[in-house]
Amino acid sequence: MVRARAALLALVVACAAKHEADDPPKKWRVEHGEIVDASGRTVILRGANFAGSQKFAPHLSDFGAAELTRMRDAFGMNVVRFIVTWAAVEPNKGAFDEAYLDALETRMKWAEDAGVLVFVDMHQDLYGEGFAGGDGAPKWVCDDAHYQAFQPKDPWFFGYLDPNVEACVDAMYEPGSEARAHFVDAWKKLATRLVKHENVIGFDILNEPPWGSYTITEFEPDKLAPFYVEVTKAVREIAPDWLLFAEPSGSRNVGYPTHLPKLGIDNVVYAPHSYDNDAEQGKGFDPARADAIAQYVKTLRAEADDLGAALFIGEYGGTTSKPGITPYMQAEVSAAASVGAGSAYWAYDKDTAGYAVLNDDGSEKKELADTIVTPYPSRVAGSGVTWSFDAGVATIRFKPDASITSPTEIVVPARSYPNGVIVDCGGCTVEKMPGLVKLVTQPPGNPATVTLRAQ
Repeated sequence: MVRARAALLALVVACAAKHEADDPPKKWRVEHGEIVDASGRTVILRGANFAGSQKFAPHLSDFGAAELTRMRDAFGMNVVRFIVTWAAVEPNKGAFDEAYLDALETRMKWAEDAGVLVFVDMHQDLYGEGFAGGDGAPKWVCDDAHYQAFQPKDPWFFGYLDPNVEACVDAMYEPGSEARAHFVDAWKKLATRLVKHENVIGFDILNEPPWGSYTITEFEPDKLAPFYVEVTKAVREIAPDWLLFAEPSGSRNVGYPTHLPKLGIDNVVYAPHSYDNDAEQGKGFDPARADAIAQYVKTLRAEADDLGAALFIGEYGGTTSKPGITPYMQAEVSAAASVGAGSAYWAYDKDTAGYAVLNDDGSEKKELADTIVTPYPSRVAGSGVTWSFDAGVATIRFKPDASITSPTEIVVPARSYPNGVIVDCGGCTVEKMPGLVKLVTQPPGNPATVTLRAQ
């Protein structure tokens, strides 16, 4: 009987593998720890969160279509982590806001027209709108008595330890709970409305997932992983090609290593955040901590490898009013590039005093833009991609794949090389256009090295 069952299992696995092999390649998938497009090229996503202001009512920024084109042309960004909240999608129990969803679709079209990819982040801070300063879940999801009993904390994130917040969080993760069912339905609604947009490539189930009253070390395997699997199954029934951007517990931000297990699903992008603790507490950034950031991101890369996932830094950022912003952002950008990770700056907003990349009047914060906007490889006909940008020289390394016929594409922002760029790729054929360099033929070497410097 045991042998018969084993034989049957082997047959099922073999048939499933054959069926998968016969299927056409997905538009987006994860292979060798990297995001891959339909042509087989490694994809590096670099962009920003759009927009932090959307966490709060009316849940849509005042940016128009031109701003997404500006992100692509002036900042060289090819992706946005688009901020939505559960409260915006389902403000009243069982009633979705169709006007809001229409507006979301309009913005997906703006991004598509601008050549910008999108993945959707269901954002939360302090669980939801019922808690002072919070965003995410609509008020109706949890008992109003918890909101009334809550006492705001300083700094705000200590509020996660309040038993009233913990109670609401716990209910959301409880299998079969009404809160969980509505959350899954909200994601299904988003997927149904957005799947038709070709530039929408994935979903981030929940920003910085709080652990409620559960033990930090057991939360991810016991609660978060099953939660992710349930939501992913529901979303992919509608949008099968979407990548899952899976965040670790919010405890990762304060130094706890992740215990997130392999989810048993394909095409996962590990999507932690990277912030310096001292800078986050308003102390500015000590340049001596650049090595610590580099090591932290290497650890994130190892965690992604353990999960069989690609790596994308879902948030990094800082304020220009505090000392050390330039070395801080240089450290973050360099660390991500050294391990071939994509990243999204927090955030594309207008706020002179805050983390925004723009001032209140919409002008760019030059010291910030000049640091986070650098050349990078966006589509690579190969694997093992890393790069760097130092003293005006961009150096890109990868292992070419002769079976890929689509060109390698390198984003070259005008601010990096205002008078043009010289490309050294060992004699490969190069095509230049505004903001972009294409390697039409493969460069020699394994790995190959490509350098770009000012004209």
